[in-house]
Amino acid sequence: MKSRPTFLEVNKAHFPVTVLGPGRRIGLWVQGCSIGCKGCISMDTWRADPRKKVDIDDLLSWCRQVGASGFDGVTISGGEPFDQAQALTVLLRGLREWRRVDKLDFDILCYSGYPLKTLHNKHAAILALLDAVISEPFIESQEPVAVWRGSSNQLLLPLSNLGHQRFDEFVSKPLADTDKKMQVAVEHGKIWMIGIPARGDMEKVEALCSSRGLSLQDVSWRR
Repeated sequence: MKSRPTFLEVNKAHFPVTVLGPGRRIGLWVQGCSIGCKGCISMDTWRADPRKKVDIDDLLSWCRQVGASGFDGVTISGGEPFDQAQALTVLLRGLREWRRVDKLDFDILCYSGYPLKTLHNKHAAILALLDAVISEPFIESQEPVAVWRGSSNQLLLPLSNLGHQRFDEFVSKPLADTDKKMQVAVEHGKIWMIGIPARGDMEKVEALCSSRGLSLQDVSWRR
């Protein structure tokens, strides 16, 4: 009998996140990605790193703490969450149990770079724990056409009754200029930019910083 995973490799966690799903959300980014899409702006999340292991119970406690003032959902990204399938399952079960016991109505959205067919074939049990998934690899040459997605091939699929209530209107809703938003957070001496930038935005950020005498080092969109 396999033991229950107790740790998840986590790149960062942030609250509130307002650009990766509807409303005010808890954002969790896992560490480690075996896909490595060309043009990814989060290359810092690619390499698995045991030093970034976080106790899942502690992570759930943090979620309860920051969510005590009210929130609408949890967004899990990365990295590739499904590369840590067993630990992801434990986390999702913990989130759903918290939701059930405290009679909350937050939704759970997860990003994956795997094709939807692969997720159905290999991770159907995990999909059953989610309210929505955004799937498919990021393709740099395909401009985004819908909100919360980085390229036009990516799909938003509601998976539960709550998922349909929260996400149906966004499945095919065209991307508007007002949807192109990024959050900026300063934590532990680093600047985090949260969201999905338009093509060339990160280069524009670098150029603007450089024009004002600020040099960006160890950026996540270059190796």
